[in-house]
Amino acid sequence: MPAATPADRRRNTHALPPVPPADAAAIAAFIDAIWAEHGLAQASQDSYRRDLEGLARWRNRGEGGLADAERETLFEYLGWRAQQGYSPRSTARLLSSLRAFYSHRMRSGARGDDPTALLDPPALPRLLPKALSESQVEALLAAPDVDAAEGLRDRAMLELMYAAGLRVSELVGLPAGAVNLRQGALRVTGKGSKDRLVPLGDESQHWLQRYLDQARPALAQGRTVPADGHGQVPLFIDAARKPLSRQYYWSLVKRYAAAAGIDPARVSPHGLRHSFATHLLNRGADLRALQMLLGHSSLSTTQIYTLVAREHLRRLHGRHHPRG
Repeated sequence: MPAATPADRRRNTHALPPVPPADAAAIAAFIDAIWAEHGLAQASQDSYRRDLEGLARWRNRGEGGLADAERETLFEYLGWRAQQGYSPRSTARLLSSLRAFYSHRMRSGARGDDPTALLDPPALPRLLPKALSESQVEALLAAPDVDAAEGLRDRAMLELMYAAGLRVSELVGLPAGAVNLRQGALRVTGKGSKDRLVPLGDESQHWLQRYLDQARPALAQGRTVPADGHGQVPLFIDAARKPLSRQYYWSLVKRYAAAAGIDPARVSPHGLRHSFATHLLNRGADLRALQMLLGHSSLSTTQIYTLVAREHLRRLHGRHHPRG
């Protein structure tokens, strides 16, 4: 039997009943609680909601009731997802969402047991970040046409993402007030609404200054750039004076990769962040300093880049050592 495609999974999921009102209320209460406790970003809240609504809709085929689901029900749901072809990584994320939900139910006194207690996450392969070589990054950065306002904006965004190791959501969401070119620093709000200060190099400052002096006024066409729902004026804008979406920026990076002669399948916005980290380590950066620059709350998250650096050293050894 052939494996289910993503389109097959979407069709099977869409065929499920809607989320029962009681489950929707329980999910909303949980999302509000974790937002108040941890200040989770909107993307993380949406991820929790999708995972929990998936189980609620599947369970609604029978007796329903997400809040009081038993361990046997969760086993059955995991088995159904396996038949639909969901990846181990997706299942691991689901289990994390379920554990958080039922833990909240227990803390609030709404439930006396945790049905996820004996559910083990699937074994995940340790994936090394895909980083570009330094020459590939140079080619990618040089791909935009800086004689056009959009191209100058894109060059500044690529330079800034690589110089500061930004997540794509951090880059497109940067407010204009986050940049201090006089001090050569950038204030970034990362996951969990945590702020960090990142130094900027001369190249990124040069292109950012050119964008602010030339491209941004041209894109705004002399009009005021409106603030978002949080009262922040976006730094990077399109011709409609609105911030770029993550999806649109993703397509830009793919397009510039192709123009630079790089396989677009090997390039993503997050790949520039990986390249930033890998290149710093290869040039002797301290792991703790890299953790601060990337905004990782745990050093263990940053340590995966040491595997990339060690692999780089092994290749150098094999290429140049007489007995390599």
